[in-house]
Amino acid sequence: MKTAIKDIARAMQNTVPGSSLAVRFWDDEVFALGDVPAFTVWFKTKDAASAVLADGFMGFGEGYMFGDIEVDGDLQLLFRMGFAVGYTQYSMSLGLKIRILVLYFLKQNTLSGSRKNISHHYDVGNDFYSRLLGPTMAYTCAYYASPDDTLEQAQTAKFDLVCRKLRLKPGEHLADLGCGWAGLLIHAAQNYGITGVGVTLSKEQYEYGTAKIAQLGLQDRIRVELKDYREIQGTYDKVASIGMMEHVGIRFVPGCFAKIKSILKPAGVALVHTIGNDVLHKADPWTDKYIFPGAQVPTLSLMVDSISKIGMNVVDVESLRLHYELTLVHWLQNLKANEDWVRQNYDETFLRSYRLYMEVSMSSFRYGDNRLFQVLFTNGLSDEVPLTRSDLYCP
Repeated sequence: MKTAIKDIARAMQNTVPGSSLAVRFWDDEVFALGDVPAFTVWFKTKDAASAVLADGFMGFGEGYMFGDIEVDGDLQLLFRMGFAVGYTQYSMSLGLKIRILVLYFLKQNTLSGSRKNISHHYDVGNDFYSRLLGPTMAYTCAYYASPDDTLEQAQTAKFDLVCRKLRLKPGEHLADLGCGWAGLLIHAAQNYGITGVGVTLSKEQYEYGTAKIAQLGLQDRIRVELKDYREIQGTYDKVASIGMMEHVGIRFVPGCFAKIKSILKPAGVALVHTIGNDVLHKADPWTDKYIFPGAQVPTLSLMVDSISKIGMNVVDVESLRLHYELTLVHWLQNLKANEDWVRQNYDETFLRSYRLYMEVSMSSFRYGDNRLFQVLFTNGLSDEVPLTRSDLYCP
């Protein structure tokens, strides 16, 4: 077992020339590569090491969140090396394959399944998310005009970029599918004079958004409804979906775009903002079990095909990959600043699971396959979108 782990360590070190790392085993043997290790992975138990060899990142994730694996030093370098050697797909025991298959059937994004999946992650407490996300309560990739922007500045800029891409005008009716805590709806109502409806499956998001809208005196113009995107009714001038497509499920993506078409007026404009991949990957089993059950990252090609095949027209695609890395840097800083509060109100396992999920997500946008796409499209042909993007960047 030690020999296999040492071989993996050597392979990882070779991906970053001049790097140093170390592995500490359960019997306190230390295997070092290089002079001063940038990080040390400590397997506190033999079982933890065995689980990593058998189940790859699932084994690592469970070992880390339950405290059987510690990492002292640069986690980002560890994950950079991990992505280079393909650690997320490194190994998969028969037992894990069976667990994944069971999870797949249990966590399908049907109407009832989606409610359970969304509640698992988003209904853990608005107090927690307010500490993590800051005043905008935006839990999606922000938009950084400068790396020095604050999280609040960047999230507000994201809301505004979406509004400008949609070319929102006073009096237009907006649908926001997967509206979160209603941040986009509020921004669009206050700054662009729209009316609108947002839908979410999270009870806590619904309660927060409804209260915030009332506090701001906007309840006659916008509202949040506690329902699935498949249940929204009406006709809208514009449709937005910010950070929901990741939760739809691959087999439901074409149907989601068909729903958008059904509520979007002819020649109306819609925008989907989503984590995406260039090629389809299987869902990471650790993330699927502990963080985002039922989540599957769509490919850009699947989205474009789904839009085009039903008579809608893609007019713009933008990748904001590195903006998500910067967003995660801020979220992780907020998490670290509130570690004691999280321990007191949740537990150490909860804290470690969120820390791991944010660290590995940050690395996945810098070094891995994750992308962030904004896809702008129209219901049929439309002359509303200008010839150039100049109005987006020089508002």
